[in-house]
This record gives sequence, structure tokens and C-alpha cells, in this order.
Amino acid sequence: MKIGIAGIGRMGAAIAARLSSVGHEMMVWNRNADKARATGLKVAETPQALAAGCEAVISILTDAKAVEAVYGQMLSGNVSGKLFIEMSTVRPAAAQRIASLVKQKQAAFVECPVGGTTGPAKEGKLFGFAGGEKADFERAKPVLDQMCRRVEYLGPAGAGASMKLAINLPLLVYWQALGESLSLVKSLQLDPARVMDILGDTSGAPRMLQNRGPAIAAALTGKEGAVTVNIDTMKKDLSEMVEEARLLGWSTPVTEGALRGFASASSAGLGDKDCVQLPVYWSAKPKKL
Repeated sequence: MKIGIAGIGRMGAAIAARLSSVGHEMMVWNRNADKARATGLKVAETPQALAAGCEAVISILTDAKAVEAVYGQMLSGNVSGKLFIEMSTVRPAAAQRIASLVKQKQAAFVECPVGGTTGPAKEGKLFGFAGGEKADFERAKPVLDQMCRRVEYLGPAGAGASMKLAINLPLLVYWQALGESLSLVKSLQLDPARVMDILGDTSGAPRMLQNRGPAIAAALTGKEGAVTVNIDTMKKDLSEMVEEARLLGWSTPVTEGALRGFASASSAGLGDKDCVQLPVYWSAKPKKL
């Protein structure tokens, strides 16, 4: 297929590389054109040109404001019959608004935010949470299957966004909890790699710790690797979780505490740093939320 990618951040670039590697003809657009050109793929000058030149367009953008701005441009032309797959992490209402706009233009829409980082994205091993009309999902599924090891269809537009917030919540809270747990053993002066190995072999450890443990241990010794997901992105997602819960009438005291922890790290200048720096920050010296 001729597939466009709107948003060439880390995940967008990884997804573009994956789809290119399995034979699709790719076109990309990004607000920062240099990032788009760095992919080596065909570059669209505008979101409208991207939509015009492709059969399907995948969007993976920073937040709801960016999503709505880009779709406003993509849908300004004739997009009848085209397929739009929205993969950004946003609240359900945003996905529902975009779905309505796409339908008004007689095009197909599926939301499919994903679990996973750039490594799984390059290998087609993401976990997709899809929402939209079932017929549109079936149309999109062959492409989703090339990006994901597993795709779950969850219901109408907004359902995928709800599940993405739900699955990310305990993981993001764990990053804050990990920093606090490390502070309890800092005085033992153990090798960070050994500490991470011990923590990773316990019932309280998420699968993430098996994959990111070495990177966290390296960060604890002052080394910085490549950025996979930065602290500000996680802070934004926590804010979305808290606001969505409030809308639904639920309280989220643990999530709100984690949000304050991420905000503290961001205020300390770590917003653009990889998430492995969050537990380093919280275990570095005593501090208060």
C-alpha cells in the first residue's frame, strides 16, 4: 500500500521503518521537516499533501491538540475512501471527535494506540488497542498486524484510548515507586546492576524491569543511553489518566502522587531525559513531593 505517517518522532520513525521494511511505499510528514527527511523516505510538504498522496495515513503525535490540528489539515482535501489510523496516546473524547470528522469526509477511521517502545516498533511487536467501526478495523487489521504482535479490538472509537491509559497507568506509577524503593537501599552501596537483578527477580517486578534493568543500572552510575520515552511524555500521559478518571467520577490518589513525582523531575530539568532517569532522580538525595 501507499502509507503515510504523520508525526516522525521516535515512534513514528520506528513504525515508518517497519512498514517500509515489509514492502509498503511510504511517505512521511513532520512539523520539523529535518526529522522527516532523516528517515530517507519520501517527504510530504504538508499534512494535506500526505493524505492526498496515500491510501492510508497513520498518525502518531504528541497530544490531542496536535492530533486535531493535523487532522484539520489532512481532512481539508478530498479523502473519500481513505483509511486513517490514529495511534497517539490521547483521551477517548479526542479519538471520538476525530472519528466523527473522518466519517463526515466519507473516509474510514480506526484508533489504535499501542504498548511498546521503539525497539518493538521496529520489529513489529507492539500491542495494539483498537477502537472504531468493526468494518474499518477489519480493513486496517492487515497493516496493524504488521506493526503489532497482538491487536485487540475493544469497541467503538474511544475504547482503544481508554485501554491504553489503563495499561500505562500501573507502569508509569511503577517508575516513581522504583525510585522510592532504590532510596531505601542506597546506603548499602551495592552495585546498581546487582540491585536491579535482585529487584527484577521478585514478584513485584513488571516485565519492563527485565528489559530496562540494565539501562536503569547504567543510569545509576551516571551513564546516559538513547532516549526511548522521555519524562515529559510520561508526565503528559499521567495527566491524561488523572483527568479521564475525574471525568468518570473516580479518584486516583496513587496516580496523582506519581504525577507530582514526574513533575518534580521535569522541573529539575529532566523533562527531555529518558524515563530511566526518573528513579535516578528520586534516589539521588532526599526530597519532598
